[in-house]
Amino acid sequence: MKKFMLMHFGFEKPTPEIMKRWGAWFESIADRQIEQEGFGEAMEVSSAGTKELPWGMESITGYNIIEAESLEEAESIAKECPYIASIRVYEIRSMPKA
Repeated sequence: MKKFMLMHFGFEKPTPEIMKRWGAWFESIADRQIEQEGFGEAMEVSSAGTKELPWGMESITGYNIIEAESLEEAESIAKECPYIASIRVYEIRSMPKA
């Protein structure tokens, strides 16, 4: 099995319906999930300086690390999530130790 990170984008105040749908989705991936976390306040640091990142449709709101056989399987799992704006799916590569 390979590891994949699902990055969740977009924020809206969740309704009871969306909370129920998320709960069902998280339950459906429980046997594949390695880690799940959400994000709070954020700052962006760049050559232009530092700025606070407000909550909105461009926000990264959380992530899941899951196991799947392929990128296509991880994509299929992500499509079932009741996401707000989008989910980005990344394969996690092992990095050589120095």
